[in-house]
Amino acid sequence: MNWNGITVGYALSGSHCTFAEVMPEIKKFVDAGANVVPIVSNTLVTTDTRFGTAKEWQEQLTGITGNEIISTIVQAEPLGPSKLLDILVIAPCTGNTTSRLANAITDSAVLMAAKAQMRNGRPIVLAISTNDGLGLNAANIAKLLVAKHIYFVPFGQDNPVQKPNSLVARMDLVMETCEAALQGKQLQPLLIERT
Repeated sequence: MNWNGITVGYALSGSHCTFAEVMPEIKKFVDAGANVVPIVSNTLVTTDTRFGTAKEWQEQLTGITGNEIISTIVQAEPLGPSKLLDILVIAPCTGNTTSRLANAITDSAVLMAAKAQMRNGRPIVLAISTNDGLGLNAANIAKLLVAKHIYFVPFGQDNPVQKPNSLVARMDLVMETCEAALQGKQLQPLLIERT
């Protein structure tokens, strides 16, 4: 697929352990010619963890994309009227973000960007990373699975023995899922075995 002229909103919510895995996926879009607009939840901007500091992640995002980070609701709100994004990816998409999106709660830049995409009838791709995907969040995932313009990166249980409710997407399939979503299709198979 030719990504030249396509603007990808790449949003990251607070699954800090997944950030290192998604940075190469963001670079794939840039290398393919897409304009990538980074959008982040508050935790990426404010929280240092054993996986890296907030400053390090922000520097990586701006370094890879060449664009300023959208990190507030006020910054994300114009995405609706401007129709800037051809597609929005939320990867990683935490259980918290999943539940808020499924219940129409807009309290972060990431969720405002998603609201803008829904307003414009444009695709949203979710790459879930949640410890309760087969717990209380299963209902929210089910709600989003049948929602119009929402597509999922194929996902599966990442540790069925020690974390039986945990679900994580195959982050290396983000771009492929986006290519399908831009054609109005869900990449299959959706449910995969993660090893």
